[in-house]
Amino acid sequence: MKIGIPKELKAFENRVAITPAGVHELVVCGHEVYIETGAGLGSGINDTDYTASGAKILTTAEEIYAISDMIVKVKEPIPQEYHLIRENQIVFTYFHFASSLELTEAMIKSKAICIAYETVELPDRSLPLLIPMSEVAGRMAIQEGARFLEKPHLGKGVLLGGVPGVKPAHVIVIGGGIVGAQSAKIAAGIGAKVTILDKSLPRLRYLSDIMPANVTTRYSDTHTVKELIKDADLIVGAVLIAGDKAPQVISRGMLKDMQPGTVMVDVAIDQGGCFETSKPTTHLDPVFVIDDVVHYCVANIPGAVPMTSTLALTNATLPYALNLANMGWEAACREHKDLRKGLNIVKGDVVYKAVAQNFGLEYKEFQF
Repeated sequence: MKIGIPKELKAFENRVAITPAGVHELVVCGHEVYIETGAGLGSGINDTDYTASGAKILTTAEEIYAISDMIVKVKEPIPQEYHLIRENQIVFTYFHFASSLELTEAMIKSKAICIAYETVELPDRSLPLLIPMSEVAGRMAIQEGARFLEKPHLGKGVLLGGVPGVKPAHVIVIGGGIVGAQSAKIAAGIGAKVTILDKSLPRLRYLSDIMPANVTTRYSDTHTVKELIKDADLIVGAVLIAGDKAPQVISRGMLKDMQPGTVMVDVAIDQGGCFETSKPTTHLDPVFVIDDVVHYCVANIPGAVPMTSTLALTNATLPYALNLANMGWEAACREHKDLRKGLNIVKGDVVYKAVAQNFGLEYKEFQF
């Protein structure tokens, strides 16, 4: 199979979808790998590193898309890439369809095979291709939140961990999954007072067992959220429904109950955001203020640390890319049920129910 790796075009997206080690694995299996020149530079990988592993370097994205049977990316295609995607071409990447009707309609029109990292799902309901970036995003949510709590960055001017004789910041984490657990762990390690909310009692029991003493668990409902945000310094939105639009857990009206300079980090912005006032931002212009509350809503948080994120992501995606290349997408999805869950749009049909329901589109269960 011919596999293409284009350069990521999303603003300040420095990750790349494959490492030289991944190229070597694919080439050893008899596949051809084509890399757009400069695709790896943001992650510290030169073209010569790729060619030494057996890849061929092409000059433009147009060449990459034209020659490839499968495109492997990090982020969803942006409008200037839509016309490059061909019928029956496999596109394997983070799509987050539920947050964009435009993208969904473009991929339906392309009649490509769209396999989304974020909906590949194991029997235990874990999301193996989302977990590594959730780990990065959860940790970075605290790192970035701490920065924007500083007064020069429009925050309250609070130090997360406090100092002897001065109380630490109060960090609220809404959602106890991978992102939430990582955020709580980092905030607690700094010394903050942390409250983590979730709707799953088994999950709360687990978090209560593993978290340090400065982390409190609470059941998540509107009343509790309203109560807690009144004295919060940093709020992390970490709510996820696989493949679906994120539920909104903080409304516009609730902002008036927060103290001026409170920071909200919406890690769920890729899936539409879990705060009513959220809108996607970039690493260049990451925050905006509504009702004196600072909103951080960068849609590709892990892209800021690509030398970590690229390795973490490709460690997880490479085995799936190898299965797709070695077996073809139909055989691979037939044999591997977790990969089958990644099918979102196939030859013009929406085959992932949550995406269809979100936009009122026709859903067709995929039949092999």
